[in-house]
Amino acid sequence: MEVTEKAVRTALRGVKDPELGLDLVVLGLVYDVEVSDSDVKATISLTSPMCPVAGQIVEDAKKAIEGVEGVTSAEVELTFDPPWTPERISPLVRSSLGL
Repeated sequence: MEVTEKAVRTALRGVKDPELGLDLVVLGLVYDVEVSDSDVKATISLTSPMCPVAGQIVEDAKKAIEGVEGVTSAEVELTFDPPWTPERISPLVRSSLGL
């Protein structure tokens, strides 16, 4: 089965930011997904560089990607360039959060 960016992003919806209780995709924390055959590299950010559970979120994201049918390897890169801001959240979700 062909691995798609959409399938990877769907899997990443299962990874929640523990502070906000929302998933990485909704929060706009998934900056990039590269699929090369069955290998996936995702670039994500966090709401804060001082996040105490950064390692756990990266590991959860890697496991979620590895769970996508057809994926043989997953790499998750953490970046803060550009820094995450609430503007990356979709306007509808932002308004429901009062942001």
